[in-house]
Amino acid sequence: MDRLGTLDIFVQAAEGGSFVAAARRLGISSSAVGKAVARLEQEMGVRLFHRSTRSMTLTEEGSYFLDTCRRILSELDVAQSELSRLRAAPRGLLRVSLPLVGMLLMPTISAFMRAYPEITMDLDFTDRLVDVIEEGFDAVIRTGEVRDTRLMNRKLGSFRHRIVASPGYIQAWGRPKVPLDLLDHRCLHHRYPSTGKLEPWPLAVEDGNSRLVLPVAVTASTLEPIIHLAEQGFGIACLPPFVIGPQLDDGRLVTLLDDHIVQTGTFRVLWPTGRFLSPKIRAFVDFMADNLVVDGAAAAPLKAVSAAKP
Repeated sequence: MDRLGTLDIFVQAAEGGSFVAAARRLGISSSAVGKAVARLEQEMGVRLFHRSTRSMTLTEEGSYFLDTCRRILSELDVAQSELSRLRAAPRGLLRVSLPLVGMLLMPTISAFMRAYPEITMDLDFTDRLVDVIEEGFDAVIRTGEVRDTRLMNRKLGSFRHRIVASPGYIQAWGRPKVPLDLLDHRCLHHRYPSTGKLEPWPLAVEDGNSRLVLPVAVTASTLEPIIHLAEQGFGIACLPPFVIGPQLDDGRLVTLLDDHIVQTGTFRVLWPTGRFLSPKIRAFVDFMADNLVVDGAAAAPLKAVSAAKP
C-alpha cells in the first residue's frame, strides 16, 4: 500500500503540474511530495520530471509511467468498489457439492435461494470424495469424519441411525431382540463409494467393545436401492432417519433395536480455509446452520472449526 500511495503522489504531481499543487490535493507537505517522487525515480532508475525553478514537465519515461499508474489506480478503485458491493449483498455463483441423499436438504436450500435471489446455485450431487479446492467448490455438505486440513467446517446437526425392516420381513424372519440376533438375519449394507468399505452399524454388543461381523445379503454404493429392498422385505437395513421419514410414518418400515444404537452421525458444511470468507459462502453456511432440521431438531449455530483430525 505504501508503493500505491507513492504512485498516487506521482499522479497528483503530474496532473497538478507542481509539488505544491499535489501537496494541496493530498493534504501533505510539498517536501513530502518531492521526497516521494525522488524515491520513486531512484527505484525506477529513470527521471520522471524535467524540473526547473519555473516549471515542471514530464519526461518521455514519465509520460509513459503516468498512463500506467492511472490504469493501476483505476483498477484498484474498481476492485475496491466491487468488493464493497459484494460485502453489502451476497451474490454470484455458489458451487455446492452434496451427497446423493442431499435431495432431502432441498427444502432448506430452496428457502436459502428465496432469501438470497442474487446468488446462483450450482448443485453437484455425488457420494464420491470430491476435492473441494481442486474442483472449485465453494462449499460441500457431508456426513462422517472430515480429514482435509485445508478445509473449515461447521456442524449442522446430529442424527441417530435406525435399524429398520418391513413388517413382512419381520413376520417371515422374526424380530431381533438383541444385536447378536442379527447374525441369523439378512442384512442390507451401504458401501462407501470412496473406499469400498462397508458402513459399520452403530450397535452396542454385550461386551461393549467388539463389533459384530454381520451377514451380508446385499451391498450398494447408494442408499436408494437399500431402502427399496428393505421396503420389499429382502432384509434389515441401517439407515439415517432423514432418508426414511415417509416409510416410517406410513409403516412401510419399522424400527428395531432402538435401545442398542450407540453412535450418532453428523451433518457438516465444509469450505476452503481462507482469511476472508466471501459473503455468499458466509450467507450459505449461516443459513444452513440456522435452518436445517436434522432428526427432528434444528441445527444449532456453532463456531466454525478446522477440519483437521488427529
